[in-house]
Amino acid sequence: MSETTPADAADAPADADEIVEEIERKRTLRGYAAVVTAAIGITFSAFQLWLAAGLAVPIPFVGWMEAASLQSLQANAIHVTFGLLMAFMLFPPTQGDGFVARGLARVVPAARERFGADSPFTAALDRVRGAFRWFFLDPDGDRVTPSDVVLMVFAVMAGGYVVTEFQEIQRLRVFGVDAGRPIQEVFPVLELPVQAIAALGIPLDTTSYAFIAGVLGALLVLEATRRAIGFYLMVLVSLFLVYARFGYLISGSAPFIGVFATNEIGWASIVQNLWFNTENGIFGIPVSVSVQFIYIFVLFGAFLEMSGAGKWFIELAYSLTGHKKGGPAKASILASGFMGTISGSSIANTVTTGAFTIPLMKRSGYRPEFAGGVEASASSGGQILPPVMGAAAFLIVSFTGTPFADVVVAAAIPAIVFFFGVWVMVHLEASKEGIGGIDASEVVDFSPHFKRGWFYLVPLGLLLYYLIVVRYTVARSAWFTIVALVALIALVAAYDEQTRLPLFGTIAALFAAHLASFYAFGVGLAEALFGARAGPLSLGRAFDFASGDLGTIVFLVGVVFLLAHPRGEAPLLDYDEQVDEAAETVASFVGKPALARNRVFEYGTFLGKSMDAGARTATQVVIAVAAAGIIPGVVASTGLGPNLTTLILNVSGGSLVLLLLITAVSSIILGMGMPTTVTYIILVSLLGSAISQIGGIPILAAHLFILYFGVIADITPPVAVAAYAAAGVAKSDQFQTGVEAFSLSLNKAIVPFAFVFSPGILLLRGTGGPDTVNVLSLADVLDVGFFVPYVLIPVVCVFVGVVALGPTVIGYLYAPVSRTERGLFAVASLFMMAPGLIQVVRNTLGFDALLFDLVVRGLGVALFAALVVKNRRASEANGGGEEPAPVDAATAEA
Repeated sequence: MSETTPADAADAPADADEIVEEIERKRTLRGYAAVVTAAIGITFSAFQLWLAAGLAVPIPFVGWMEAASLQSLQANAIHVTFGLLMAFMLFPPTQGDGFVARGLARVVPAARERFGADSPFTAALDRVRGAFRWFFLDPDGDRVTPSDVVLMVFAVMAGGYVVTEFQEIQRLRVFGVDAGRPIQEVFPVLELPVQAIAALGIPLDTTSYAFIAGVLGALLVLEATRRAIGFYLMVLVSLFLVYARFGYLISGSAPFIGVFATNEIGWASIVQNLWFNTENGIFGIPVSVSVQFIYIFVLFGAFLEMSGAGKWFIELAYSLTGHKKGGPAKASILASGFMGTISGSSIANTVTTGAFTIPLMKRSGYRPEFAGGVEASASSGGQILPPVMGAAAFLIVSFTGTPFADVVVAAAIPAIVFFFGVWVMVHLEASKEGIGGIDASEVVDFSPHFKRGWFYLVPLGLLLYYLIVVRYTVARSAWFTIVALVALIALVAAYDEQTRLPLFGTIAALFAAHLASFYAFGVGLAEALFGARAGPLSLGRAFDFASGDLGTIVFLVGVVFLLAHPRGEAPLLDYDEQVDEAAETVASFVGKPALARNRVFEYGTFLGKSMDAGARTATQVVIAVAAAGIIPGVVASTGLGPNLTTLILNVSGGSLVLLLLITAVSSIILGMGMPTTVTYIILVSLLGSAISQIGGIPILAAHLFILYFGVIADITPPVAVAAYAAAGVAKSDQFQTGVEAFSLSLNKAIVPFAFVFSPGILLLRGTGGPDTVNVLSLADVLDVGFFVPYVLIPVVCVFVGVVALGPTVIGYLYAPVSRTERGLFAVASLFMMAPGLIQVVRNTLGFDALLFDLVVRGLGVALFAALVVKNRRASEANGGGEEPAPVDAATAEA
């Protein structure tokens, strides 16, 4: 029998990576293809770090270039081009299992049956089939096909034109893309083939290359979307493009569909809006947010994960809760919350933590479907848990104009409520089934474990400090945090008993000298050594300047000590297994296996693997926001927005409750099998204006509402991707695992209604946009007449409400709960959490809004208390329950 303990990663399911690859359909590349992919990924990350840092770097044939010298359109074009290159390397064009591939596969057998195997026609078709397979097919997901290379060349041509011909693009904004130079003038080397094609009657020699580049770019984004995201989104975006061109054929007087009538728009205008515009289209706001915010945070998460923080967080969770009742499931919730601060991806979070937690949950007595449901439910919460959250959180910043620090504060309590609700349910399930914790001998001790890895918390603390206290921009906060993290890992990698004193002594001496240099000469130590002088500074100012360079000092000292002591072990550092595997692979590739044990080489591999992993993770996000950006572009350019808003307001009858229900259902349906970012972008484009016009709520609350229901789609059957990933680890039924995950996340469906009707739960005051809404200040807290009824009571009631949801879902509190009681617990929960859902009753009775809110919450509390007392007495009458015994993970039955 296999053993699984939280302290031993080696016994985790070996197929976890395969599950992710199966769901995301990524290639597993080897050899030179893997090297090329890593090179592209590292370059992509280096480009994004350069943008975030705002540094000047030397560019061949160009000279020194600063990030500020790039126009937004150019930066966005480079970003999307890198995303396309990575997508065509990571995702195969076809593995032969699609409906088109299956249809074509029947052609040759049909010809053989009709014309005979020896027929020249059959032989010709067979050769054509072989050529197609060579050019397109990658059945095992392990080779780059010629079609991928061709598409990558096209991607560079389309994106490169935007970067290198920006002055021409500015002119085309006035005269249109048809006024651009033909392709043979842009690429003189193509003169002969262009003329040859023109001789066939195709006017390629007179067609603007800007138009060709725009068409190529749009088609490449659609193809990358099909590969990386799915056929569904590709078709949806394509339909919007068709609508943009042919929507004018809809008569404005037509019943029902007349609202979709629009003016005629030519292909040239559509292409110009798609490929040469930063307001709408492919390079619009979603891609701008990815360039400025999303990628750098994904990269931060990759650095933190590759440093070994993920495994440390998981073991920390077990050390805190593993020995308690239902300990493995509670550890899963904590671990998923910790990992959510790193990944923000439901699938990756599910598989990474589930590889450790799900086997232990099963061994302790939880059903496989329940174990998988717990992991999927908790992991999906990573996208709503500050400080990193998911990519959609950064889109909220851009679409609402709300500072990211305020988004983090607003999202905090609802996220805690969600994880607390899942915790309550797994505790009740453990009580119901008599499931104990893990034997203490199988769990790492908290104190020594925390002392060994406390430094992993430093980057998260710094990130919050930069965002909330200093209030740097998101990009600058992430950049400074990454610099600190890289320096910190260099320090920890160089630390051991031999180097401890000289290591810290050198850092302290250099910092003191740097501080003295600023104090005496007004410049840093390096500049002072070369004779630079700027006048003395006060001690406080000198310290501010010197402390800003502390990360650089730590990094340089750490690297020097690594070079001086390349052998030995770093007792506090345990890199992620991917770093160890990459180090061994590269060392073997260059013919020097011993390099894998060199601390300098390991640290370099950590840096490279982090940048590569960040690019791989971000690729799907980049493609998703590029494709989804087409939809708001079409909505804006066709004038569909105002008409659609009018239609939605008419359908909802001006009712906020009905509009929110429409939004919730749309989010879940649209989000099935689709990234949360895409769901958010589409729904904000289609419904955001309607929600804003109804008014009476903070716009931030409405956008968080859409985000929550987009996240729920990841665990909602029949297309519950996170739950299916968990089912793969748990070896459980996929659909039933999805049902369990959705049931455990039921509070995630009620909490959004709660904070929309009671924005105090988000720690917000006011309604409308960021100009009229503010995060609670000390003055707001001291305003008892506001704080108690609008903040304190709703927050307390939402926590008690999720407790009431526990017996509703699990059917157990202190004793089993009947069906009728479960229904009453559900009513009590709704009354306490979201009394606004029954505002139609309030309007009918003419109650004051606040009075009605307090009365309904009070009824909910009273009903809940009565049910708890009744259940408690039933438990006492039956003799109460016995405390379950701990489970020995080494001997428990699988």
